[in-house]
Amino acid sequence: MSLGFSRAKTARAAAVALPDAVPAVLEPQQIANVAASIELIPVALALVGPGDGGVVIAAANSAFRQAGLGADGDGSPMVEQLGERIAAFLASDKEREEFSWEYGAAVDCRYFRVMAARRSAQSSHCFVTLTDHTGELRTERNLRREMMTDSLTGLPNRAAFSERLEERIAAGEDTARYAVLIVDLDRFSRVNACLGSMAGDELLITVARRLKGALRAVDVLARTGGDEFGILLTLEQSGAEADQVAHRIEQALATPFRLSDFEIRVACSIGIAFGSDDVEDPEDLIRHAQFAVKRSKTSGHAEHYQTRAFDAARTQFGIETELRRAIENGALRLSFQPICDLASGRIVSFESLARWTSESGQEYSPTEFIPVAEESGLIVPLGRWALDEAARTLRAWDVRAGGGCGVRFAVNLSAIQLHRDDIAPAVESALTAHQLAGSRFTLELTESALIADPARVSDMMHALKQLGTTLAMDDFGTGYSNLAYLQKLPIDVLKIDRSFVTGMLADRDKIAIVRAILSLAQALGMDTTAEGIETNELAQTLAALGCTYGQGYVYAKPLEADAAYDFLMASNS
Repeated sequence: MSLGFSRAKTARAAAVALPDAVPAVLEPQQIANVAASIELIPVALALVGPGDGGVVIAAANSAFRQAGLGADGDGSPMVEQLGERIAAFLASDKEREEFSWEYGAAVDCRYFRVMAARRSAQSSHCFVTLTDHTGELRTERNLRREMMTDSLTGLPNRAAFSERLEERIAAGEDTARYAVLIVDLDRFSRVNACLGSMAGDELLITVARRLKGALRAVDVLARTGGDEFGILLTLEQSGAEADQVAHRIEQALATPFRLSDFEIRVACSIGIAFGSDDVEDPEDLIRHAQFAVKRSKTSGHAEHYQTRAFDAARTQFGIETELRRAIENGALRLSFQPICDLASGRIVSFESLARWTSESGQEYSPTEFIPVAEESGLIVPLGRWALDEAARTLRAWDVRAGGGCGVRFAVNLSAIQLHRDDIAPAVESALTAHQLAGSRFTLELTESALIADPARVSDMMHALKQLGTTLAMDDFGTGYSNLAYLQKLPIDVLKIDRSFVTGMLADRDKIAIVRAILSLAQALGMDTTAEGIETNELAQTLAALGCTYGQGYVYAKPLEADAAYDFLMASNS
């Protein structure tokens, strides 16, 4: 009996090439011949046929027996576990069938790829080959485990966390039954930078251990970033459980960490996002929790994800996109609000204010787009545009007036702009380009601009003074007032914030504050400008108290360039 076999070790290649004609029922001699032939096959192979009440192994090669799959007689685990399936195959009209089989306990479980094959549907026997894939599967699972595990803490990593969350979402569970918490460590970068990466790693391991202790067995803890941990929380009763867990985490991290010779307390910011029918992508839910973390850093306590806040952030991205395009295309404009000398009533200056109408016709106020510009870095090109546009407009007014219009322009400088841009050269460039003296510009900056880097701001202010510009402290009294700064810095004007001026006549406390600011400015040799003047009575009172300049709706609202020039000519004529 001539048989041909493939010696490859894959399941499909291990199929036996059966004789051209196989009797419906094999005779004993034929079985003996097959038994002798299949000994040449290097993979486990057995000839299986019908027996009493099921199937029996008619012949098996040595590879089959060495694999512990039984001998030619009874007691084969293959027959015990796969007998019914093989019998069903023999009773069918199939000529080949493949499937997987796991054999053994969990610890020493073995994995086989099984193929049952015969020459024709009329054959009473079939060959069964079993290719052992245990090594491959274990290697694959070990690699997958390593890929899904954070090597430092031993916790699931971001990919594994996302996969577990995806399984939860795909299972169609009640979305009110789970939540995602993101825990972000504060000051971790400082620990890493000051104490070294070894101390940072030690801190992360200890934090992971404490977080694990604050959770239940049903909750999933993962390290989702450098100093960020994710928690898939099972809610058994209500969403309040998430806040309770967040509180336990804060308490667990409240005890100082011992690192080298230091005891360091590391606080955390926690964002919570609850399962929702509207969220099908696990990354969206994680992103929602991370968004809540940003709010937590500001508030100082755990925060829930709020759709309105997220929508507002998306709106800001939209504003950023349109604003960048508007700056590039020169689509912004300046409006001008007059500043009057309270003693003479003459207009001495105009504060230039950025205004923007989008391509869709929507008018954005500075309180909407300036914070976006500061956060995105667009404040630098926006600030440079404002300086140049103000200088260009002032020069145009001088030309129209036949030599000089007699006023200065005030331009606001953002605190972010001061720290990100080299302001003095930018101001000098604008003045030079439009042939203006530095005395024609008043540059207004807020107290907050002095806090982050006082030395750098001081150098910048002295450089601006060398250009001949006037420097004004805007919104004085509302920030971090430091009298030492007023004494050391070359400040010419204090602008009294409108919050002190509005309603001043009916509030003794406001009058006392304004009187104190005016006395301070007089003692330091500075002029003063009161913002938010809305009545002549208030203007007269401020003048009597010694305030130098006034600004507000009693004089005019912010005007477009041409209207502001006409107003100047009419008022000072």
